[in-house]
Amino acid sequence: MANSIPTEGSIPVAEIDGAELDTIAIRAGIHRTHELEHSEAIFPTSSFVFNNAAEAAARFSGESEGNIYSRFTNPTVKMFEERIAAMEGGERAVATASGMAAILSTCVALLKQGDNVVCSRSVFGTTNVFFEKYMAKFGVTTTFVDLTDMAQWREAVGDNTRLLFLETPSNPLCEIGDIRGLADLAHEHDALLVVDNCFCTPALQRPLSLGADIVVHSATKYLDGQGRCVGGVVVGNNQHMEEVFGFLRSAGPTMSPFNAWVFLKGLETLCIRMKAHSESALAIAQWLNAKSSVESVFYTGLKNHAQHELAKQQQTGFGGVLSFRIKGGREEAWKFIDGVQFLSITANLGDTKSTITHPATTTHGRLSDESKERSGITENLIRISVGLESVEDIKKDLQSGFVSAGLE
Repeated sequence: MANSIPTEGSIPVAEIDGAELDTIAIRAGIHRTHELEHSEAIFPTSSFVFNNAAEAAARFSGESEGNIYSRFTNPTVKMFEERIAAMEGGERAVATASGMAAILSTCVALLKQGDNVVCSRSVFGTTNVFFEKYMAKFGVTTTFVDLTDMAQWREAVGDNTRLLFLETPSNPLCEIGDIRGLADLAHEHDALLVVDNCFCTPALQRPLSLGADIVVHSATKYLDGQGRCVGGVVVGNNQHMEEVFGFLRSAGPTMSPFNAWVFLKGLETLCIRMKAHSESALAIAQWLNAKSSVESVFYTGLKNHAQHELAKQQQTGFGGVLSFRIKGGREEAWKFIDGVQFLSITANLGDTKSTITHPATTTHGRLSDESKERSGITENLIRISVGLESVEDIKKDLQSGFVSAGLE
C-alpha cells in the first residue's frame, strides 16, 4: 500500500451548491493532493500506477473509479470538466482537444447512419464543412436553415432528425436563435438541441437552463481568454456525456493536462472579463453605428438589432464580438484591416487583445460563394473581437482603418 496517495482538502462541486457563478468559476472542481496546494495541480503524466493487480483490473472494468491513462482520465482535466459543468448547470462535462473536436465527439457519439441534423446556416465555417462534407461520408445528412426563421426549422425537422445544432449569437453576424423555442421543437420530435455557447459563455448565457440538451465550447476562445491554448468541451446530462466520453476514450481527441490547467485559470476571471468585453464592444458598436461610411453594424447590444429583445431575454450581456459592413468591397475591407496599427489581424477571438479579420476569406473562406451569400458573408464585412484595451485607443486604431480604406 506504499504507493497509495491520499486526497486531502478536496472540495467537490456539491459543497458550493447555491453559490453565485463568480464563486463557482473560482471554487468548483478543486481536488487537492496530499500536498494541500492552493492553486490547482498539473498532472503531466501519461499513465497512473495501481497498488496491485486487483485494483488495476477493477479500474479497467469500471468496478472502481480512478485514474487509468491520461487519454481519458486525468485529475487536472477532471477539475476543468467539473468546473465548467457546474458553471453551465450540467451534470457532466467531457473535455476535448479543440472546439471542433467537441462537435466531432458529440456527433459521432450520438448519431448513426441514416440520421439527420438540422443546422443553422449561420455557424462557424468549419462547422458547416464538417457537417456537409465529413458527416455525410458516414450517412448522416444535414439540412441547413436560417437561424432566425422558426418556420424553416419546423419544416426541416423530419422523422429521422436526431439533432438540432446552432450557435447563438452566430458567427459573425450576431444573429440570435430562440433557444427555448428550438428546444421545444427538438423535444417534440425526440431530437436533441445542441448549442454552441462560444460567444457568450456561461457568464452571459446558460442554454441548458433554457431547455437545450447539450452545450459545446471552443475553450480556445473566452474560456481561456488570452489566446494561449487550444481546447474544447461538451456539457450535458450523464447519459449523453457517457456516450461522448466513450468516443473520447476510444478515439482520443483528448485535452492535455497543461491546457486544462490554463483553462481553469481562465475560468477564474471569466465573469469579470465578459462584463468588460461586453461594455467595450457596446461602446465600439455605437461608435461604428454613427459612421456614415459604415453600412450596417451587427451587435445584439444595439437597440436597432432585430433581435435585441430576444438577446436580453436569453443573455445577461451581449458579448465582445461584433461585425460591420463598410462601403465598398473586398479591396476596401482589406485596406481597412491593413490600416490598423495594434489590433491583431487573426481569425481567433475571445482574447484580451482585440482582433480583426475578414470572414469571407478567413473563417468562412472554405464556403462556396452561394453559401456565403445565403449566410450574409459579404466581401465588405469585417469582424472584430473587442479586447480589454482602452476603448478610446481601439476607436483611434479603427479610425486609422477608415483612413487607409479612403473612407474618411
